[in-house]
Amino acid sequence: MPRSKALPAELDPCARQLVEQLRQLKDHSELTMRQLAAKTGYSAKSWERYLGGTVLPPQEAVEALARITGADPIPLFALHEIAADTRDSRRAKAVVRPRSTAQPQQGQQRQEGEGREEGEQEQQAISAGPPPEVPATPVALTAPPATGPAPGRFPHFALTVCVVALTAALVAALLLMLRLDEDGAPAAVAAAPSTTAASPPPSYTCRITRVDGGWSAGVNNGRNSEISYGATGADVAEAQCLLRRAGISPGGIDGMFGPLTLRAVKTFQQRAGLDVDGMLGPRSWKALRG
Repeated sequence: MPRSKALPAELDPCARQLVEQLRQLKDHSELTMRQLAAKTGYSAKSWERYLGGTVLPPQEAVEALARITGADPIPLFALHEIAADTRDSRRAKAVVRPRSTAQPQQGQQRQEGEGREEGEQEQQAISAGPPPEVPATPVALTAPPATGPAPGRFPHFALTVCVVALTAALVAALLLMLRLDEDGAPAAVAAAPSTTAASPPPSYTCRITRVDGGWSAGVNNGRNSEISYGATGADVAEAQCLLRRAGISPGGIDGMFGPLTLRAVKTFQQRAGLDVDGMLGPRSWKALRG
């Protein structure tokens, strides 16, 4: 997978967070730009602009990517709405700015014209003699009413809403980590932070061979352990290799029983005439190795 280009420096925080999450969904699904265009209905060129941060993707494109990758679209919608509001406010300021610059020029021309008229009137007054005295009448000067919103008000509001959306996304991620699996056993909770450097995730390589009349990927030494959604390790990587051998893509061979692997297991169980429960038990393992 080619390394993604750096996002534009002028991209606002919410739009940057949205694009980064869309990039992660695409990379995890291992879809090319052409495959992404075929599955979502948006062209490959459009996705290059969306994931490059040059154009804000429409909400329908965000929903399509979340649907094909099995992700929760609600946090993505919140980030998209805030990014769209920020983009519209910048466009509105760009339209107002030329008008404000034109007013001083008109005022300067008006003052120059009035200056010339006053000079001509002074010359006429000198030649005509002093005018009769007229009692001065005080004129009340009123300042023009202020129009438009107070400067700096909308950016503070947008920043507050952006922080709330990011907090909601983090809470949703924690809830997914704590969600119970189908057997009622709690999913693994993230370990306490350690002061030592985190070890890199293990890598798995599929070596499909026939062993004792059955297929093996050479990852988990031929075990048929029962696994389900949320499981990790060599048993999951073995199942992912065998699913790919059967012509069903589980996403990457990463040893993580996530949404893509769950969908692949259910598809295989449906094809094999098994109970479509999304769990790999003895019968599903036997069908995979058969």
